[in-house]
Amino acid sequence: MPSLRSMIRTCAQLSGRSNARAFATECKKPKGAVVGVYMGDGDKPAKPTKNAVLLDDAVGGNLISLIRERAINGALGKGLLFSGFEGEYQAVAVIGAGKHGAAYNENEEMDEGMENVRIAAGTGARALQLHGMHEVHVDAFDYPEQAAEGAALAVWRFNANKRKKHRLHTPKLDMYGKGDRDAWIRGLFKAESQNLARRLSDTPANMMTPSIFAQATVDALCPCGVSVEVRSMDWIEDMSLNSFLMIAKGSCEPPLMLECSYCGTSPEDRPVLLLGQGLTFHSGGLCLKPKKGMDKYRGAMAGAAVCVGVLRAAAALSLPMNITAVIPLCEHMPSGMAVKCGDVVTLLNGTTMGIKSVGKAPVVLMADPLLYAQATFKPKLVIDIGTVAKGVDFGVGGGASGLWTTSKSVFESFRKAGGITGDRVWRFPLFNYYKQIVNNNITYDLCNTGRGHASSCLAAAILHSLVPCVDWAHLDIRGTGMITKVNPLPYLLKGSMTGRPTRTVFQFLFQMGCQD
Repeated sequence: MPSLRSMIRTCAQLSGRSNARAFATECKKPKGAVVGVYMGDGDKPAKPTKNAVLLDDAVGGNLISLIRERAINGALGKGLLFSGFEGEYQAVAVIGAGKHGAAYNENEEMDEGMENVRIAAGTGARALQLHGMHEVHVDAFDYPEQAAEGAALAVWRFNANKRKKHRLHTPKLDMYGKGDRDAWIRGLFKAESQNLARRLSDTPANMMTPSIFAQATVDALCPCGVSVEVRSMDWIEDMSLNSFLMIAKGSCEPPLMLECSYCGTSPEDRPVLLLGQGLTFHSGGLCLKPKKGMDKYRGAMAGAAVCVGVLRAAAALSLPMNITAVIPLCEHMPSGMAVKCGDVVTLLNGTTMGIKSVGKAPVVLMADPLLYAQATFKPKLVIDIGTVAKGVDFGVGGGASGLWTTSKSVFESFRKAGGITGDRVWRFPLFNYYKQIVNNNITYDLCNTGRGHASSCLAAAILHSLVPCVDWAHLDIRGTGMITKVNPLPYLLKGSMTGRPTRTVFQFLFQMGCQD
């Protein structure tokens, strides 16, 4: 994927092609526009979008001639930023959008036309943001929803801990020219939900403890009509959620559990259950993780953050279905009270789980909350989401989230959702081979690690053994939901939490609730 910064050059390099005066220094709130150019077929020249032609008329007919003079060929994510125009816009980013008419690519399992628009819109919006624009109008291309997603994701960044004078301003976004404004608004809502998940995940662990996360969830969801119940440590003990307490007891921060309910249809309808892993910091406990890179484990609650983002989008867009999210929140820390290797805990269903490695805490954390949520809410589908094991990161990296499911239709729907959002999933096996490994123990029923290198498949086998009678999907987002170090998506930031796969989970639920 092309680098945003490397692909953009300003028209200060254009040797005075435009005689217009520069307004950027004179205008208190400069405004810019993003328009696109498609690659030409064969020997044909690049083709500007309809809105680029419309903007050309608004800036005195200079834009199209500049595109031709500078030989912008429409290559995806590559372009130039021009400034010095008379009129409403002080700067215009012209970005290549790839081939016109690009569609679903079976090999890539993705709609390339939609993804190209996200990349082009995000590239242009970020270039104008870095150029100091306070308001950016974005070409809708052929996909206004995806243009809004790309632009809103690209200009967002976590800078709450920087001094205000050093923060990069986030410009106001609007659609330029002709297009479906309702689709544009939908795209902004979806991007805002993913940005919410990014903010929760990227906040330092001392500023995102279980209690602070709970308050942030209340602040984000309650104004949208989502009910949030905050369960205290006393309640957790009364309900005998022992596996959760085993992980939480090493920290001085008290654990909490959130029950978030969105009602978009009849209250009698069975909900979809989301279970989000909420380790607000995962040190590894007594099996301490290496100090290099340990700071990234502030994002071990990315699964919980995704659940909050999905509920925010569902409420904002009035999704016609019921959704319940159960989010166990705690820190996993070493101390004299911490869980020890070899400890055994009895789960709510009577199964005994041996904790062979305390570094493999996510499945232990989620075990009893998963059993409790099924018994309490009687869901029609269970989806658990977490940064569970390294295996999926080794297997597919940041290219896709790992998916394990008992249902072919659930897989097909997730696959379709990932193709639409550009945030793909890849299905891994749930063979009995893995269940035999985690179940074949001498002194207890279930092991939290198993044996061998297939850590993600073994973790999925453990969780599957706790969901006996309902459709179930497990998303391991270890490679996608935290920091993507290699080849991050162009409209996201390298070295920051991604908020993935918020839009894919929401798209899956949208397809499920709006089948017509």
